[in-house]
Amino acid sequence: MAIERRREGRPLPEENGSVPGAAAAPPGPPPGAGLGVGAEIQAVPPPPSSSSAACSPLLLDYDGSVLPFLGGLGGGYQRTLVLLTWVPALFIGFSKFSDSFLLDQPDFWCRQADGQQGDWNGSLVPPGHANRSGIFPTATALPGPGNASECDCHEWHYRIRAGLVQNVVSKWDLVCDSAWKVHIAKFSLLVGLIFGHLITGCIADWVGRRPVLLFSVIFILVFGLTVALSVNVTMFSTLRFFEGFCLAGIVLSLYALRIELCPPGHRFMITMVASFIEMAGQFLMPGLAALCRDWQVLQAVIICPFLLMLLYWVIFPESLRWLMATQQFEASKELIFQLTRKNRMNTESDIKGVVPELEKEIARRPKKVCIVKVVGTRNLWKNIVVLCVNSLTGYGIHHCFAKSMMGHEAKMTITHNFYADYYTMAGIALASCLAMCPVVGFLGRRGGLLLFMILTALASLLQLGLLNLIGKYSQLPDSGMSDSVKDKFSTAFSIVGMFSSHAVGSLSVFFCAEITPTVIRGGGLGLVLASAGFGRLTAPIMELHNQKGYFLHHVIFACCTLICIICILLLPESKNQNLPENIPDGEHYTRQPLLPHKKGEQPLLLTNSELKDYSGLHDSAAVSDGISENTTANGMKPM
Repeated sequence: MAIERRREGRPLPEENGSVPGAAAAPPGPPPGAGLGVGAEIQAVPPPPSSSSAACSPLLLDYDGSVLPFLGGLGGGYQRTLVLLTWVPALFIGFSKFSDSFLLDQPDFWCRQADGQQGDWNGSLVPPGHANRSGIFPTATALPGPGNASECDCHEWHYRIRAGLVQNVVSKWDLVCDSAWKVHIAKFSLLVGLIFGHLITGCIADWVGRRPVLLFSVIFILVFGLTVALSVNVTMFSTLRFFEGFCLAGIVLSLYALRIELCPPGHRFMITMVASFIEMAGQFLMPGLAALCRDWQVLQAVIICPFLLMLLYWVIFPESLRWLMATQQFEASKELIFQLTRKNRMNTESDIKGVVPELEKEIARRPKKVCIVKVVGTRNLWKNIVVLCVNSLTGYGIHHCFAKSMMGHEAKMTITHNFYADYYTMAGIALASCLAMCPVVGFLGRRGGLLLFMILTALASLLQLGLLNLIGKYSQLPDSGMSDSVKDKFSTAFSIVGMFSSHAVGSLSVFFCAEITPTVIRGGGLGLVLASAGFGRLTAPIMELHNQKGYFLHHVIFACCTLICIICILLLPESKNQNLPENIPDGEHYTRQPLLPHKKGEQPLLLTNSELKDYSGLHDSAAVSDGISENTTANGMKPM
C-alpha cells in the first residue's frame, strides 16, 4: 500500500527526464521500508508548496501581458516616469566631464622674487611662450642636466585655458615633480565609477533599483559638496573616488529603470534621447565653467542639481518588471493598482486576466538571484563576456585615436585651442550617436555593432600599417610625398576610428541591458559598464607614463577588434524582442543567422522551441524506428 501511494503521489517526469518539484520535496524512505500503518503515513510525500511550483507564465510575460494591460507608453504616468529618467542625464553629463576643467593642465612659469617672470633657467620669457606641464609632467622629463634645480620655484604663475581663474592644479601647484598627482586625481573618479558599477549593480538586483538610486543621490550630495571643501589634493582624490562610486549607482539604476519601463519597439530611441541629453551637459560645460570662474564654485554648481532628485523618493516607484520577475507579487499588485489609478484606467480592461492570476500567486515567496548564477549557464555568460570585451575595446581604443589625432609627442593639440579640441571630441561623439539611430534601426543591434566594429578595426589597421608605409615612401627623394600627407591620413583615420569606437562602446552597453534577464540586469549592466570604465582608464595611465608604450597599446587594442568581430557573430538579436525576465529566458536567447533565410530554405540551426536537453536524446530511439532510413535528420531526402 505504501508503494502504491508513493506511485500515485509521484509527479510525472518531463521530456528531458527531470522531475518538477523534485528539488523542493524531501527525500522519502527507500522503496522496501515501512510496511506498517505508521510507515505508510510517513511514506506519502507532502504536497508541493506554492514556492516550489512553477509560476504562472502569464505573470512572467511582462511585455506580452502586463505592459499592454497598463497601456504601455500610452499611459500618461509611464511617460512621466520616462521623462524623470531623462532629466538627471544632464547632471550626469556635467559630472562626467568635469575633470576636463577641474584638472586641466595650464600654462605656467615662475614668478621671481623681484616680480619679473622667468622660465626655469631664470631667463625672461613672455607668458605666451611659457612651458606646458602637459609636455613635461614630471621633473625627470625636463631637458637639461639640472632638472631638480630647474623646478625650484617659490611662486608659480598660471594661465588656465578652461575658462577658470583657478583650478585644482593651480590651487596646490601640481606641476613639475607634483604633476603625477593630477593623474592620480583623474584615476580616482574612474576607479570609483568602476567599483560603483560592480557593487551597486549587484545591490540593485537584490534590494531593487529605487533604493540604489535614492541612496546614491544622498551620498553624492554629501561627497560631492565635500569635494569643494578639500584642503589638499589627497582629500580631493579620495572624495572624488566616493563621488564616482555614487555617480555609478545613479547611472546604473536610471539605465535599468529606463530599459524596464519601455515596450520593445521604444527601448533604443528612449535610451538614445538620454544619451543626447547627457551630451548636452558636455556641450554646456565650458559655458558653466566660464560663469563660475573658480573650481570650488563649479564643483558645487555641478552637484547641487542632484538635490532635485530627492523628490524621487515620493514620485518614483520601484520597477514593476523587477518586482514581477522576482515574484514579489504583493508589492506588484499594489503598484499595478497605483498605475491604473494614475492612468485613470478601468481594471475591467484586463482581458488576459493578469490581476486574477496575481491573486492566485500572491502568497509565493520572493525569488532573487545574484549575477554569479550566470557562471552555470550555457549561453548567457558567453553573451555577457563578449559584450564586456566589446565595451572595453571600444572605449580603450578611442583614446588611441584621440591621441593620434592630437599628436602624442611634442604636438599636443591640433589647433592649440582648448575649446576647439573639446568641441571636436564632443562633435564626433554627437555624430556617432546620430549615426547609430538609423544604422541600428535598419541592421538591428548585432548588425549595427558588427558594422561599427569593422570600421574601428579598419581605421586602426590602416593607421598602424598604411601610415608606416607612407612614412617609408616619403623619405625617398622622388616619392613626391611629404609628412603633411601622412598627417592628413592620420587625422582622417583617427576621426573615423573615434566615430566608430564611440558607437561600439555605447551600443555594447545597451545590447547587454537587453539580453540580460531582469533578475540579474543590474549585475550584467555593472559588468559591461565597469569594462567601459577600464577602457577609459587607459587614458590617464598613458598620460602618467608620458605616452610611453603608446604604439604597443594601440596594436593590442587593434588585435582585440579583430577578435571582437568574430565574437559578435555569436550574439543573438534582441531588436523588437521581449526582455528576458529570468535566467531560463536569457538562455533561450540563442544565435540567429545574420541574414534572413531564403524562401524554401531549410535552416541549419534549431529554433528555441526545438531545442532539447541532451539527456533526452536516448528517448528518441523508439521514435526513430518509424522514420524511413533514407530520410536525413533535417527531414530532407538525400540526393
